Amino acid sequence: MTDLVPAVGGGRLVPAPDPVARDYITLALRLDQHIPGLVDGYFGPADLKATVDMEQLRSPARLRDDATALRDRLTSEVDGPDRRAWLDVQLVALETQAAGLAGESLPYLDYVTRCFSYTPPRYADERFDAAAARIEELLPGDTPLAERLDAWDAQFVVPLDRLPGVVEWLVSRFRDQAAADFGLPDGEDLRVSLVTGQPWSAYNWFDGGRRSRVDVNTDLPVRASDLIGLVAHEAYPGHHLEHAWKEADLVDTQARLESSILLINTPECLISEGLADLGVRFASPAQGRVDLLVEIYERAGLPFTRDSAATREAAEVSVALTEERERLGAISGNAAIRRHADGQSHDEVATYLRDVGRYPAERAEKSLEFIEDPLWRTYVFVYAEGEALLRRWLESVAEPERAARFGRLLHEQLTPAAVTVPG
Repeated sequence: MTDLVPAVGGGRLVPAPDPVARDYITLALRLDQHIPGLVDGYFGPADLKATVDMEQLRSPARLRDDATALRDRLTSEVDGPDRRAWLDVQLVALETQAAGLAGESLPYLDYVTRCFSYTPPRYADERFDAAAARIEELLPGDTPLAERLDAWDAQFVVPLDRLPGVVEWLVSRFRDQAAADFGLPDGEDLRVSLVTGQPWSAYNWFDGGRRSRVDVNTDLPVRASDLIGLVAHEAYPGHHLEHAWKEADLVDTQARLESSILLINTPECLISEGLADLGVRFASPAQGRVDLLVEIYERAGLPFTRDSAATREAAEVSVALTEERERLGAISGNAAIRRHADGQSHDEVATYLRDVGRYPAERAEKSLEFIEDPLWRTYVFVYAEGEALLRRWLESVAEPERAARFGRLLHEQLTPAAVTVPG
């Protein structure tokens, strides 16, 4: 019988970690003291965190060596090839970040590759021009496209006083769909809050005990069409459901305590963000997306909903625009490469986002805030690239098998290599 120990936060017990999981957790907690925010969530044994909080700070060089030494132990101390492979790529990422702090310089893309066990591509600008051309067809006019997009978006901003109610309704709807598709672990729950002053649009904070807090950033206006992807991404079947199921399966049942700590800029993020982006196809299937958007418009109290034909037409255009804007969204990776690998200035990259990405000026600056942030400058790739990686993996099986394959992402320790489709 596995011994149980108190978890962080009190009121819960978790299995005692084996030596590898214990050393992995303490390594990550120690590195977080040098890279605040590296630990995105921790719901494992309380005594490990208390020990690290009280001990003398370890140097980055020693932490790099600790990561290397722990990797060397995996073959002899860890059963199960999936667990060994997962721990190995996670430790490469921690080793890389510690080495960078210790003064070892790596080219930007080499650093990113080691962090995510995946090399992001640089896309040809023609990819973005093609998406923009389709948007031109959807929103014809003589003014610059960014201005047309701004004018279009202004019609669909959800009033702040309506936003909590619309989000809560959508969370409940997507929760019911996720329960039908993938099941829910006992006791899972989440709450949503509105915040400001953050470089991201929304964030899931997983507290353990199957509980999440989802923060929605209102620095920029929140459009009705954004809410579908946002709630699917952060809640169901995205981050919240993934973390809740992995706590239930990997931590509580299989005693893989390394999964009780969530780490930024590691391969698990490529999987997690890709899963969260891909989840919208299950939460809101394409054939019902227009009807859903119409209902969001009505619940948001948008003025044009008095005309049902105009409302439906607006929803149809918005759904098509969202697909093209997602294609444009991959330009954030190109922008990061230009900024950090090519050495272009802030202003040069902002111009690139406006001219090629067709970003309005305000959104270009917000994107650069994320790209230039010390923690997120590496992370910027995980959304578009994680989604593309997992979409290829999902679509390599027949439609009836795809929900079960997506379900594996909610329950298993999978690496980028494990979900890479040959060719």
